[in-house]
Amino acid sequence: MARTREFDTDAVVRAARDVFWEHGYDMASLADLERATGLGRSSLYQAFGSKRGLFDAAVEEYLGSIVRPRLAPLLHPTPGRNGVRDYLDGFSSTLGTLASDSPHLGCMLVSAAPGIGARDDAAGAVIRGYRSELEAALAHALEAAGDPDPLPRAKLITGLLVSALLIARIDRSEALALLDLARTHAESTR
Repeated sequence: MARTREFDTDAVVRAARDVFWEHGYDMASLADLERATGLGRSSLYQAFGSKRGLFDAAVEEYLGSIVRPRLAPLLHPTPGRNGVRDYLDGFSSTLGTLASDSPHLGCMLVSAAPGIGARDDAAGAVIRGYRSELEAALAHALEAAGDPDPLPRAKLITGLLVSALLIARIDRSEALALLDLARTHAESTR
């Protein structure tokens, strides 16, 4: 007779997400994941198949609960003239208020890009997809704000945002300066 799961899968995935967010895939140890989730290695493997399976579940949770809700206002049919500025202000506000030891500094996918994203085609595709989704949402909002050629500006703002997310954990003031620069480029569409 198979044992029934005696844990909240969503809570386990969220706890693992925070470990991967803080450490990246490569530096997140099984001991870290066991500690954060409260599950032993065998339970994690039974539920998710592998560390990679748990990472994949954490990525889906991250995209669904963190990334896409933030992008939603940019994708509204009429995001408003201040849509991109408001989006960037939200990042600045969050970055400015998080504790220096918060696992939520930066971006889980940006942190994973140079490790698993660079050597694993499926993980790389998810990370590239995230960047494309971000760029498309920014382009949509810029076009709605009156930019006649929004893609180059969306690419620039995406690059600045990704840079800010990459450096946020080691130099918060520089990350905030990059977000300010992105905001300046977004506002120049008016």
